[in-house]
Amino acid sequence: MSKPVVAIVGRPNVGKSTLFNVLAGEAISIVKDTPGVTRDRIYADCTWLDMNFTLIDTGGIEPDSRDIILSQMREQAEIAIDTADVIIFIVDVRQGLQDADSKVADLLRKSRKPVVLAVNKVDSTQKFGNDIYEFYNLGIGDPVPVSASSRLGIGDLLDEVAKHFTAEQLEEDQDDRPRIAVVGKPNVGKSSLINKLLGENRVIVSNIAGTTRDAIDTEISHNGTDYVFIDTAGLRRKSKIKEDLERYSIIRTVTAVERADVVVVLIDAIEGVTEQDAKIAGIAHDRGKGVIIAVNKWDAIEKNDKTIYEYTNKMKEVLAYMPYAEYLFISAQTGQRLNKLFDLIDMVRENQNLRIATGVLNEIMTEAVAMQQPPSDKGKRLKLYYMTQVSVKPPTFVIFVNDRELMHFSYTRYLENKIREAFGFRGTALRFLIRERKAKEQ
Repeated sequence: MSKPVVAIVGRPNVGKSTLFNVLAGEAISIVKDTPGVTRDRIYADCTWLDMNFTLIDTGGIEPDSRDIILSQMREQAEIAIDTADVIIFIVDVRQGLQDADSKVADLLRKSRKPVVLAVNKVDSTQKFGNDIYEFYNLGIGDPVPVSASSRLGIGDLLDEVAKHFTAEQLEEDQDDRPRIAVVGKPNVGKSSLINKLLGENRVIVSNIAGTTRDAIDTEISHNGTDYVFIDTAGLRRKSKIKEDLERYSIIRTVTAVERADVVVVLIDAIEGVTEQDAKIAGIAHDRGKGVIIAVNKWDAIEKNDKTIYEYTNKMKEVLAYMPYAEYLFISAQTGQRLNKLFDLIDMVRENQNLRIATGVLNEIMTEAVAMQQPPSDKGKRLKLYYMTQVSVKPPTFVIFVNDRELMHFSYTRYLENKIREAFGFRGTALRFLIRERKAKEQ
């Protein structure tokens, strides 16, 4: 299923980040950040009524001069147009209609993308009610009055946004072909990898129509199985500012990862694993996707019998939050080890869909508890009653305990390691949901 993507665009100080945080905090099912994953909060998974969508903050405008604000707003708008299904354009009722607002509205109107106009800081309709009408001059539909800081009008705004979601976006995807997103920093060799796979497999390239948002879907057949590769290559260098480029790259990655079953994170062997690589891999980890770390340009590295071992250890230090990831050393240029990529993809998909019987899970849990006592606090000890698997992609387990507060992250990790010892689950994250149950309910 490909969730709709909603982007927020607006001038500095109109309340863009406040609105983003309100929507992310109020409409999102809160997931704890994984230790070791540092990331900018530029995207969030949100739910409104029974509809799920991904919210992105195109952000990053610094108020240096009027010219720079306008050029950066244009850049923001272009990011939103490229990546989003619906755009929230936020303006400020107290500052009134500005020249920059009109110019960005022209750009958004020409894009033919659905735009919802949010007039922010309307804390009182009595006081600001008439001022809202000025924004009809932008010519992009009815203004929706909101106050992000007071959380007023948020439901009305989300209702307007949701009107633009299509049935295809909200329905389960009936296409059961494996979907593989190839992600990584610019110029790491993403399109070279796809082209080499196509050349090696001698199949006809077919660009599959759909809401690809600038990512290209390519169908590749291998040993009788059709795979859809989602390529985020072709990153346009719209700005010389590195941070903008990096932000754009990450937003594009989010939209590609969202649609994939397995994510191939491409790393430049010459450059080594970087902080941005860790951020990109973290997006796949957060979303519970299968992960393969493919080190490209391996043919350009001078090697001895310990090189792969040492290189892998270095990467595992940086990507310590995802010890389950599979590693492959390749060359998109020469085709070195590319035949192994499909084997890894198939294995990771199998593990993503693996189901463990409840009886077996509880045997593992009982044995683990006997080997290492659960933690206690102020004389109260954690008791584990029961464990069951509730879903796949990623495999998700519910553990019933007497007190959720006592279930420390390290003990959850201990149980995860015991499950992995028994069943492997190579290449996929595991999710654990902790539920409280009183002893008398047993």
